[in-house]
Amino acid sequence: MRHGRTGRTPEGVTASRARLTAPPAWMRWLPVLFVAGLLALEPVTPVDWPVSFVLIALPLVAAFAHGPLVVGGTTVFAILFLGVLAGTPCCAGRSVGYLWDRHYVAAYVCTALVGALGAVLAAHRTRRERTLADVRFVADIAQRVLLRPVPHRVGDLVMESLYLSAAAEARIGGDLYEAVPTAHGVRLIIGDVRGKGLLAVETAASLLGAFREAAHDEPDLAALAARLETSMTRRARQLGGSETEERFVTAVFAEIPPGGGVVRVVNCGHPPPMLVRPGEVRELDSGRSAPPLNLGVLLGEPYHVDTYPFGPGDLILLYTDGVTEARDASGAFYPLMARLRAWDTLPPHDLLERLHQDLLEYASDRPQDDTAALAVCRTATRPAAG
Repeated sequence: MRHGRTGRTPEGVTASRARLTAPPAWMRWLPVLFVAGLLALEPVTPVDWPVSFVLIALPLVAAFAHGPLVVGGTTVFAILFLGVLAGTPCCAGRSVGYLWDRHYVAAYVCTALVGALGAVLAAHRTRRERTLADVRFVADIAQRVLLRPVPHRVGDLVMESLYLSAAAEARIGGDLYEAVPTAHGVRLIIGDVRGKGLLAVETAASLLGAFREAAHDEPDLAALAARLETSMTRRARQLGGSETEERFVTAVFAEIPPGGGVVRVVNCGHPPPMLVRPGEVRELDSGRSAPPLNLGVLLGEPYHVDTYPFGPGDLILLYTDGVTEARDASGAFYPLMARLRAWDTLPPHDLLERLHQDLLEYASDRPQDDTAALAVCRTATRPAAG
């Protein structure tokens, strides 16, 4: 699921506590519908055992969406209503009432027992929902620390970010992005950690921390990539185990120098960025991609820095493979380039909003992988001072 608006604070996060999600309206009204259906059937059922006995189940029906107090009240109502139906001679063709008939007395007792069980189940469900809400709340806070909003504007650059998690309860995963204004220009990273779970989240946090520090220190993009490679290799060795070389991160590093009219790119085994300008959409792929981080020792060569024109009105889109590997019902991959050609005049915020909605519709609201995207556009004019 998506975490908040593009580049904004996650939705549903408050400063004080997590909020329980209200059940659907039809579920809250289910006890009323249950009783209404019983009243409709009771007069037309000519049997010795009238359908009023199904009122025994009413407390469990209430427990689906209500708390123990409501379930307790529903239990009392069910017992009283069952007595009213039992004592009414006209029900089910009876000539006399059966208020204290042994079968009805047994039904009263069973309803009370079922009500007690329903109250326990409702209390347990409420505790579980509160725990889940707290977990989501903590995960939202963790995401704000791990994937903090990128600067909306730096000089003549406008930036927006998007994150979608395939795990609805996890909220955060192994995809990462960051944009850091430095003396060398704005430096960007987008990456995808191999694997899932807490190990992937910890690896992403470690890589982002190293990037945020090194982006200010390293003089060029190749040196920045090499430093992150060293950091990832050190972390993999610290974790130990027999899969050290399988713990890697695909990533793209980009640098947009101030007023330079270019964008520099180092690709480490990641889907290439897209350059979008009116009438043109193309991949920034020179065919010289380096191995993913922590696998650079397999190459043993310096990182290649590719330079591309990046003028006013141009937009660069960095993304993870959760975008291009999204599938529709027929199994077809998401046609990112075709979509971008149709949206080539959209600013970063609108582009990512459209991408977000289109991905969910394309995958029928069931994304198979985490997705991150970072859009940066160079405006025609610099913002006014002050």
